[in-house]
Amino acid sequence: MRALVFTEIDVVSMMDVPEVIAGAGEEIISVTRSGICGSELHGIRHASFRVPPLVMGHEFVGLTSNGRRVAVNPLITCGTCSACLRGETQICPSRRLLGAHLAGGFAERVAVPSVLVHEIPDELEWDRAGLIEPLANALHAWRLGGSPTGQRVAIIGAGAIGLACLEVARHFGASFTAVADLAPERLAVATALGADLVTETLSETYDVIFDAVGVAATRAASIAQLRAGGTTVWLGLANPDAGFDALDLIRWEKNVRGMFAYNDKSFVEAIALAPQLDLRWGTTVPLEEGARVFTELMHGARTPIKALLEP
Repeated sequence: MRALVFTEIDVVSMMDVPEVIAGAGEEIISVTRSGICGSELHGIRHASFRVPPLVMGHEFVGLTSNGRRVAVNPLITCGTCSACLRGETQICPSRRLLGAHLAGGFAERVAVPSVLVHEIPDELEWDRAGLIEPLANALHAWRLGGSPTGQRVAIIGAGAIGLACLEVARHFGASFTAVADLAPERLAVATALGADLVTETLSETYDVIFDAVGVAATRAASIAQLRAGGTTVWLGLANPDAGFDALDLIRWEKNVRGMFAYNDKSFVEAIALAPQLDLRWGTTVPLEEGARVFTELMHGARTPIKALLEP
């Protein structure tokens, strides 16, 4: 079968790979959409979390062998540790991720544990279904931010995760939403989705700020523009540098929450929420063009905001 493979540092290639075989407790998913994530664009610059050769892709939907339309939660957890028993499966110490530790959805087919497979509504077209995984992240971030209905919310970064955070904030009743990004084309999408303010940099203060970029400058801004006692949620993984003023946190009792992913409950809720949101900021491209699109995005292309590969 055909797959987009992380072959060496900074390189992805279209290749013929062996057909997948389902093991015990697994089933084969014929992939219909698989999103390229920013974490993958950054992650192939060094072999640590992801080690080549690897079929990446943790944001995917498709069809089971008996024709069910499904989304796949890519997080494999132990189910028995204290985190899992608390329902915080996303921080299971032995977690593994499809597309990072095991083959993922940048292929025609993928074998996945059956427990990770969830049916999706018939009315949800594939292009929007392909955004369920980013939406699950946004839902979890909303809760970590204190579910700030009626409050002023800002989002730094108008990529896929940032736009998903915007849609969740508007859906759950934030009183005001601001989106900061350096790309005019991305800010235009945020405007179309109903953001009250779009800007290159935040200049006002907010109750909750979601940093969907993850560099020193955006983390610093997420604290500097936060009201006293407010909460910032860090979702971005661009680099490890913090860059913030620790005394500002202490003197004004500001809160920083790190966020890696979501639990299974949030993933299922994202499936139910998806038909109610716009989610039209993905761009579907053929899998065979995956290497070109991935490489362009890796080297700084700002569009498409979210590339969805279609085998």
